[in-house]
Amino acid sequence: MNSAKKSSDLTYSYLALRKAVGWIGILLPFTLMLGVYLIYGGDLTLSTISQYYYSGMRDVLVGALCAIALFLFFYRGYSKLDDLLGNIAGICALCIAWFPTTESGPLDLSGSIHLGAASLFFIVLSIFSIIIFRRKGSSPTRQKLKRNRIYLICGIVMLASLAAIAIFFVFSGNDPHSGFVFWAETAALVAFGVSWLTKGGTIHPDRTR
Repeated sequence: MNSAKKSSDLTYSYLALRKAVGWIGILLPFTLMLGVYLIYGGDLTLSTISQYYYSGMRDVLVGALCAIALFLFFYRGYSKLDDLLGNIAGICALCIAWFPTTESGPLDLSGSIHLGAASLFFIVLSIFSIIIFRRKGSSPTRQKLKRNRIYLICGIVMLASLAAIAIFFVFSGNDPHSGFVFWAETAALVAFGVSWLTKGGTIHPDRTR
């Protein structure tokens, strides 16, 4: 009985961590935006989420990214591929936090590392949503099939957001006064958060949970 209870407690703790990561992803852009606007009297939105590194909300941005990275490093899936992808995403999250984007002008080395890490981060997370989380097993429940649709939508949103940002950079010359990239990144983060909230049992959970 004690062994079963311990296993159950660990399962619920793991689900709680997934939920926490999901909420961090969803709330981060809005927390940064409102923090700069209400606390520091800055613009409501900056050109990108990464630009908040140069605002009074720097510690919130870096802390949130490090928290996500820590969980991804300790994430254990059902195969070595799951663990490898989690480690890659965790490294990317740390690189995003520790190598800030260029504040203005052409990208320097730190900005280039930041951009590459951010792109790979969302690509890996989209793989989690589209492939890893959607594994059905031999007899998927009705709730599992519903969750799979959510995972697929979230993965597509993340990839579409990346594509939209790339197109924006090519055709707009990266207008620093536009909020397009900020909202595209926000859409990707919200999709990431919803995907992990769903995996954590918040959305369409099986009754056994």
